[in-house]
Amino acid sequence: MKKYFKNIYQAFSSIFIGMSITFKHFFKKSVTIQYPEQRLQLPERERNRIFVNIDDCIGCDQCAKACPVSCIDIETIKAVPGDIVGKTGVTSQGKKKVLHVAKFTIDFAKCCFCGLCVYPCPTNCIYMTNVFEYSEYKRENLIYNFATITPQEAEALRQKLAEFQAEQARKKEEAAKTTSAPKQDSEPKPDSNPDVNKQDNQTS
Repeated sequence: MKKYFKNIYQAFSSIFIGMSITFKHFFKKSVTIQYPEQRLQLPERERNRIFVNIDDCIGCDQCAKACPVSCIDIETIKAVPGDIVGKTGVTSQGKKKVLHVAKFTIDFAKCCFCGLCVYPCPTNCIYMTNVFEYSEYKRENLIYNFATITPQEAEALRQKLAEFQAEQARKKEEAAKTTSAPKQDSEPKPDSNPDVNKQDNQTS
């Protein structure tokens, strides 16, 4: 019997506590903002959508290796001598670029916004922005490609690299043949008949 009344007391006390908190908020100013007309100020180090400054990217693939969900996909093409990678061939920090970045995609449907891709970048070309409104109706629209090279240009660069490598291989093969060829003896060969040579020496 005692337990029965105790349960009734606990039920009414919990209801009273909950309703007291509810009634207390009736007289407080509302904290709801009229979004999107009104917006809250984001923290200084917010981690939202990633941006890649492709002009400073050297294609080192460090960000893709650091990504825990493998949402970054990078494809590079080696530049041949005489090629200018990008607009100037160097980054804004003066670092020389030797790889054409043919593909640099980030799948934001997979991205967990951890920021681990930002820290290993040697040129600071990848960073988190304050953009968080980029919802899409189709999943494939969340795959962002930051590379500026078109597929046709990428194919031309691959063909150019293949021709250069073939030419280098041909030159290397010719050099190897020249090195391995037998050297001709410039000194006169002695007479093959030793008796004749011996008789000439005795006569002299």
